[in-house]
Amino acid sequence: MYTIRQPKEIIFGKNSCQNFDFPKNTLLITSGGAKSRGWLDYLKIEKFELFDKVEPNPSMETVDRILSEYNQNFSSVIGLGGGSSLDVAKFVGNKLKKTKILIPTTFGSGSEVTRISVLKVDGKKTSFHSDNLLADISIIDPYFIKNTPMEIIKNSAIDACAQCTEAYDSKIANEYTRLFCKKAFDILEKTIINEKYEDLAYGAMICGLGFGNASTTLGHALSYVFSNEGISHGHALAFTTTIAHKFNDSQFYERFKFLVEKLKFKPIKLNQDLNDASTLIQKDRKHLDNNPKNVSNEDIIKLLLLINS
Repeated sequence: MYTIRQPKEIIFGKNSCQNFDFPKNTLLITSGGAKSRGWLDYLKIEKFELFDKVEPNPSMETVDRILSEYNQNFSSVIGLGGGSSLDVAKFVGNKLKKTKILIPTTFGSGSEVTRISVLKVDGKKTSFHSDNLLADISIIDPYFIKNTPMEIIKNSAIDACAQCTEAYDSKIANEYTRLFCKKAFDILEKTIINEKYEDLAYGAMICGLGFGNASTTLGHALSYVFSNEGISHGHALAFTTTIAHKFNDSQFYERFKFLVEKLKFKPIKLNQDLNDASTLIQKDRKHLDNNPKNVSNEDIIKLLLLINS
């Protein structure tokens, strides 16, 4: 038996934000630059409190700061931004038991439609999984692709590609999730090859519905030690998912590798001792237990060596 979990309401399409009647007296959580990029003017929200200090790879301390600095008399919590802002907003909204409205401005994490929030705890990236983290309303508007730097676009695109291909191969995948993951990858692949990045919004949304009801696997487990050293999540996945697909004999290996080369990612290298890194990676049972192949300590060290070479 399988259970499919997704937001109560998903709104998508051109100008969908401007056609939505936002609630008043809301807490809007985002990152620096939301004002200067015109995002707030575009949304036309009335009477809101703004927290715009979400950092890349956010920590639990950011959640605690919001909870301590703002009163809790809000009608809702709006997350606006990339996966970092959405993950913080989901956690805050859940803590306050308020309606959660999520609006992605980058299209790769899939956070707007998943029950997953990734936050640093004691300096280490930690994945939280709960139905309470699902959005009440997700609004996917391709407007936000406009003026997005290419570096963010390519990191977002390969992030989504990693998620849907890893999840397709996951031990807990099913007919529903594979349908969405395959469709998502076909859209994302075409988007990257043809450089029609406005289609990322749709592809990433479908990807989120697929992997959010299955699981990412080895590529993600390997990636977090690189992110802990300051390498962006998508950049890390470009190499960790490539090497994981090869290890798993994935049908997506060659296609994924081609997209990494097309996007011209620079090689990455882990500075941490590989034995220490492997010990940390092995604690990530959510990803490793769902990998299509069993992964030993020796396997992890060999894979890290290949990435570093």
